Amino acid sequence: MNASLRRWLIGAVVLFLLLLALTAVKPYLIVGAGQRAVIFNVMNGSLTQVGEGFHFVLPFVNRWYLYNVRTRTYTMSKTQWEGEVKGDDSIRALTSDGQEVLVDISVRFHPDPDNVWRLHQEIGKDYINKIIRPEVRSHTRIVIAEFPVTMVYSEERQTIEDRIAQRLTASLSKNYIQVDEVLLRNIQFSEAFSRAVEEKQIAQQEAQRMQYVLEKAEKERQKLVVEAEGEAQAMDLKGKALAENPQVIQYEYVQKIAPNVRLIITDGRSLTPPFALAPRGK
Repeated sequence: MNASLRRWLIGAVVLFLLLLALTAVKPYLIVGAGQRAVIFNVMNGSLTQVGEGFHFVLPFVNRWYLYNVRTRTYTMSKTQWEGEVKGDDSIRALTSDGQEVLVDISVRFHPDPDNVWRLHQEIGKDYINKIIRPEVRSHTRIVIAEFPVTMVYSEERQTIEDRIAQRLTASLSKNYIQVDEVLLRNIQFSEAFSRAVEEKQIAQQEAQRMQYVLEKAEKERQKLVVEAEGEAQAMDLKGKALAENPQVIQYEYVQKIAPNVRLIITDGRSLTPPFALAPRGK
């Protein structure tokens, strides 16, 4: 083999190895939409943050880490297929009166796009398990402990949600995380409290039923009173009529003993025998 051929073969091998090295260690970085990249220089230990697009890097000198800065949702739920952690991942908290509740919660957040390099430097890629998860658990328990179970059960749910959002926003912003929204998905109470609520509802329904019965009885009583007053007035009027015309008594007496007979009174002041009875209609 001549020298020129030998040199050509050596050059081809070198070129192949160079291409292989360039393929394994790319001298460039492509940052996709909704991402930020943190570039670490192993020579001087500096960090550089770059945005979306194409960027040149130095192989073996620069290391880069991609971060998603789009809004994402982290859910902690009792239902095993809803949360990030499989199984019962709800938050157990105590109300101000010592009742235990299980809270399902979702937090929508995203890393601060301008401070991803600080997030990487101070916390690292695993910021969800290091920051998001413990902060959500802690502040949810703190807020729930401010309310009695009856308020958690009813009208203060929106207030609780707002307070958790306020606390998380203040806390996570210090760690370069921006909170977009907090959603209380579900609040589950202990079996003892659920039974108490059910018994209370049954008692309220029974009380409403008794109230209806009492109101109905009162209406019946009022009706009887009105009827009695009407009869009393009628008797009073009848008494006055009898005082003015005593013959009415005689007429009513005959009507009772012979309702189908017409009475003919021979004496204008009293009914004494003999008197005449004539059948009606004759």
